[in-house]
Amino acid sequence: MDGSAGQKNKPKYMTGIDAAVSIISGKWKALILYQLEDGALRYSQILNGMEYGITQRMLTKELREMEESGLISRTVYPETPPKVEYAITEKGRSLMPILDQLCHWGCQHMADQLEYNCAEECENTAE
Repeated sequence: MDGSAGQKNKPKYMTGIDAAVSIISGKWKALILYQLEDGALRYSQILNGMEYGITQRMLTKELREMEESGLISRTVYPETPPKVEYAITEKGRSLMPILDQLCHWGCQHMADQLEYNCAEECENTAE
């Protein structure tokens, strides 16, 4: 034990896959990253862009977790009313090729089970 307070609350992972899956786990994080890929968005823009109906409470939770893990950044502008924007970080951007591969796999192997099957999305993930 090194005694540093900051290390006490950091999660420990057994393997790299354990760490990676933990960081992007859940239904919403990948979808949020895809929205932020083209630039910073405000909370309401992210909420309105979610096609599957995420709740405000869940979006807030996911954004906080993603900020804590370094996938996104949160910028508060000193205005009235306050303006807050979320943007993908380099760490988050480094996940995009992996998420693209997962999307491609889903289109190739789970197409018969997809409720929403956007042909363009599947074409964009083709190799």
